[in-house]
Formats: sequence, C-alpha cells, structure tokens
Amino acid sequence: MITYKKSGVNIDAGNELVKRIKKDLPKIGGFGGSFGLAGTKYNLVSSTDGVGTKLKIAFLVNKHNTVGIDLVAMNVNDLICVGAKPLFFLDYFACGKLNVKQAQEVIKGIAKGCEISGSQLIGGETAEMPDFYKNGEYDLAGFSVGIIEKGKEIKGNNIKAGDVLIGLPSSGPHSNGYSLIRKVLGDSGLKKYSKQLLEPTKIYVKEILAAIKKFNSKKQNIAGIAHITGGSFYDKIGRILPQNARVVIEKSAWEVPEIFKIIQKKGNVPENDIYRTLNMGIGMVLIVRPDAALQVKRFFKDAKAVGYVKKGAKGVEII
Repeated sequence: MITYKKSGVNIDAGNELVKRIKKDLPKIGGFGGSFGLAGTKYNLVSSTDGVGTKLKIAFLVNKHNTVGIDLVAMNVNDLICVGAKPLFFLDYFACGKLNVKQAQEVIKGIAKGCEISGSQLIGGETAEMPDFYKNGEYDLAGFSVGIIEKGKEIKGNNIKAGDVLIGLPSSGPHSNGYSLIRKVLGDSGLKKYSKQLLEPTKIYVKEILAAIKKFNSKKQNIAGIAHITGGSFYDKIGRILPQNARVVIEKSAWEVPEIFKIIQKKGNVPENDIYRTLNMGIGMVLIVRPDAALQVKRFFKDAKAVGYVKKGAKGVEII
C-alpha cells in the first residue's frame, strides 16, 4: 500500500505551516492574494506556484515543451477561483548548467500558457547555479497577477445548504500528486504512460470568466470555485467553505479516467488518500445555486453535477 505521505509528501505538515503563518498574516490562505488599488474600484489578485515533480517525467523522456503550460495553469487557475482576470505573468527558471535549447522549449510553453489564458508574459529570471541541480535538470516557479472589481470577488462565504457542485473535467493528473505517481509507477511505468502524465494542465480561464459574466451579473449564482490541486477535494473545496456548510461528493457522478485507476490499483492506494492527492478527472469545481445548476452545467462542455452542500460541520465527505 502506497500513500502520498509514504511517497514523501505530508499534506498535513503543509496545512500546519499555513495555520501557523495565518496567526501573523490572517489574510493569506486563499486561492489568490488580494491587494486594493487605492483610488480605484479594482483589486489586484496574485498567485504563485510551480510545476512540482512532474518535471522529473519531462527529464526522463526529454520532453520540455508542455511543462511551461502547466506552470501558467497552476497560477491562473487559482486566480479565477476568486473571479479575477489574469493580466500578466513572470517566470523563474533555475538550473545547474543552462541548456539553451531546453530552456527555450520550456519558455515557449510558458508563452503558450499565457496566450491560452489571455495574459502577458512580461519578464522572468533565469538562474544558473552549478552543483545545486543535477545536469540536465531544472526547476520552475511562476507568479501571476490578475484584476477584479471590488465587491465582485467570489469568496465562498455565502455558500449554503442546497447548493450544487459542478465539476469540470481535467486533462489528466494536471500538476500535483506526482511524487505519489512516480513512487507507484517507477521509471518504466512513467515512460509507458508519459503521454497521459505529461498532458498539460487544462487552463479554465476563458470559460470560467465567461460563466461568471453570464451567471453572476445580477446575483451571485456561482458562489464558490475551487481549483482541485494539492489536497484535492478535501482540502481545496474545504478551503472555501463557510462554517456549517458541508460538501458531499458523489464518486459515481463521473467516470474516473483510466490513468487514475491504473495508479490506484498498481499502488494499492487507499480511497481516502487518492481522493486527497489526485484530481481523479475533475480539475475545477463550481458551487452554484440549485436554480441555476442545470444552466451552469450545460454552459461547460462535459461538466457533471458531482455533489451538493448540506448543513453540518464544515468539511468534505466523499461517498
């Protein structure tokens, strides 16, 4: 039996760090950090993230033109959880010895991700640090800034019993849980399934912003949005819930893609652990008012109603 913790990642430790930091910085912990622009009706919203150990598969099969899309996606998909429109992006590329061709492929991917998300790549940093990274390997981080009109942020604070969860399909494991995936599959399995595993994270910006414009123009029909990344359903949906709101996820509501079934079976990964590690085919979850749920579901291609909100202790249960 392999768990995320056994593969080297302790989600609980990360959550504990955030909890401690929030004592001094109470505003952190959301999907995006908000900064009010004095004298205007707008807030800037920012997010920072990396690609994680998905990069190890890129190194293994020498394919570097998609991980840049992942980098952008992991940031801009967080921004749209509060309803912000991405404006610009900066990247950080660190390596032991610079391979110009390799780095160029990565940055092309970053530029592509920015194009898909409607934002601009305005700069970045390339750091060459001999002896710090293995030859041929690198690390990526990025920083995105978006904008939203004050008072129009989607915070999840008015989520209530009866609301419906609409799940948007992922393009694969996206860019989290790869320490578990690598532990389970090993190099031979990673090579065998590299096409599915390197499929870039879906960027949801344009369709979600269009939905917000359509369904939240008069009243807030979309009450909460969660990007299903680290901590998956339990932590990411739980993050936006108010007190006395409990989410029920129905696993039977969608067909889990085969790659997730392979990982779970081969690693004998416990049900609770895999639904807290991988997105299982659902990359974003929208929490919407029941009278708008059908319209919202139909607005998105292949969306599914995957659960509901009930009264109870704040949290998420999967049945």
